[in-house]
Amino acid sequence: MSANKNRTIDESTLPATSIFRRTGDHAVIDHQVDSDEEILVALGYKQEFKRDFSIWSSFSVSFSCLGLIPSVASILGYNLGYSGTAGSVWGWIVAGTLIQCVALSMAELCSSMPTAGGLYYASAVLAPEGWGPLFSWITGWSNFLGLITAPCAVNFALAAMILTAAQITHPDYEMKTYHVYLLLLALLVIQGLLTMNSTKFIARFNEIGAIFNLIVVFIFIIWLPAGSINSPKTNPNSVVWTSEGIVNGTEWPTGFAFLMGFLSVIWTIAGYDTPFHLSEECSNANIAGPRAIFMTAQSALYLGFAVVLVVAYTVKDIQDVVAGPYGQPMGSLCIQVLGRKAGLAMFSLNMVAQFFVGQGIIVAASRVTFAYSRDDALPFSRWLKIVNRHTKTPVNAIWAIIFIGALLGLLMFASPAAIGAVFSMGAIGQYVAFTTPIALKLFVVGDKFRPGPWNLGRFSKPIGAVACAFVALMIPVLCFPPTRASDLNALNMNYSCLIWGGSMFLSLVWYAVDARKWFKGPKINVEHLVHVPVFEAESNEPMETLKNGEMMKME
Repeated sequence: MSANKNRTIDESTLPATSIFRRTGDHAVIDHQVDSDEEILVALGYKQEFKRDFSIWSSFSVSFSCLGLIPSVASILGYNLGYSGTAGSVWGWIVAGTLIQCVALSMAELCSSMPTAGGLYYASAVLAPEGWGPLFSWITGWSNFLGLITAPCAVNFALAAMILTAAQITHPDYEMKTYHVYLLLLALLVIQGLLTMNSTKFIARFNEIGAIFNLIVVFIFIIWLPAGSINSPKTNPNSVVWTSEGIVNGTEWPTGFAFLMGFLSVIWTIAGYDTPFHLSEECSNANIAGPRAIFMTAQSALYLGFAVVLVVAYTVKDIQDVVAGPYGQPMGSLCIQVLGRKAGLAMFSLNMVAQFFVGQGIIVAASRVTFAYSRDDALPFSRWLKIVNRHTKTPVNAIWAIIFIGALLGLLMFASPAAIGAVFSMGAIGQYVAFTTPIALKLFVVGDKFRPGPWNLGRFSKPIGAVACAFVALMIPVLCFPPTRASDLNALNMNYSCLIWGGSMFLSLVWYAVDARKWFKGPKINVEHLVHVPVFEAESNEPMETLKNGEMMKME
């Protein structure tokens, strides 16, 4: 144990960057705490969750959210459709490498500020004086919007996969939009029932999910080239690595189409922020959290590249995959390469893996929702921030995420482009939130940032600069539709900018009109808080204490 009774915690002596550094406040603890709780209290929060997650458990949830094969399957149409086989391979190498810079910079933040709010808390702490509430509001809402769209996007793709398999098995069956929606609802409810269990159950369930996802990756990598029914089994190297394999499926210049194909990489290599949001449930969080982030991003880079390479070498007819009769690119690919029965078997494995992805994302989204509600940053925060006393998990936040996913699913009745915008919106929202605190650390806070035990040392600034430059380039690109001029219409328009931008605009209007009057960023909830005026900083006797939000004189 690292604490005694009635001890004041001086966060300046700890490897953490705290909100207290601006206020002169220090938390006071009246019970024994371990090093994890000491860091959390120094950041301004009391311990509310059980710390049943280890580095492996955190990585498992993160890897489940990543879901390489399911994620590639969900956006395979963008992957091959925008720039062809060679474009997808080189796109993965370029975008995947640059994304590592974002992940490394995030891991460094996690080590210094291991809280469930994560990026939102970091933006508040690192922002210029007086701007903390606004930057934390922008980061929090962008992250929230990115995460709450993910359960809908993942389960929409899964519902479409399941019904595509039904079409393959029963050719007379005709898929209807309301069939997809009803199945989406069922999947969301099942995943909600699983996620509302205890932290220990969630940890074990996602460990199983991570192992299953990993097994599916290796089966896919081996089975597709070895079991191909085509002759020759694989494409020549020139189609995979040279300009011969670049097929511009957009109406934009080939170079720009290559950048648009990065959407598939950005969507796939995601979820690595999950260990950040699980920091308050993880032991040895300021080391295990960043390591889990790094492990997730690295495994996604290398294993994902192997998956993309297999797709590029085995696909024979890109048009049939992207716009085939089933409307599901991964299903068309598996059947084209392996044949009907074997292809359906591979496709089914992918569906099971996709289910684990959906459940893992709901875990992450619920923790973010809880963290922001704890600071009263969301509507209905009083209800959303309640932690169930039996499971010690944010059950209300979980079902709020399910409800929002069900509402977003209604977009499928508008047009394929409208529901497709959910994918791009998730990528935009997440990466804006990812890089805002990184940019603040790089350009604003300077040497006032106190790194945690896991840090990048002298490479922190150059890596952060590359991360910010990459995201600044990609955000506008992700908003472009594949067509332009007279071919652009309501059905093929990219609505990402409207949905994400419109949602962010409304949140900023709310902030300007009302929230700025009461929202001050992370809301300290430690039970005891001592304030030492600057002129008495050297004294050992505090002058006043804040307990449960009320000022009172020390006796």
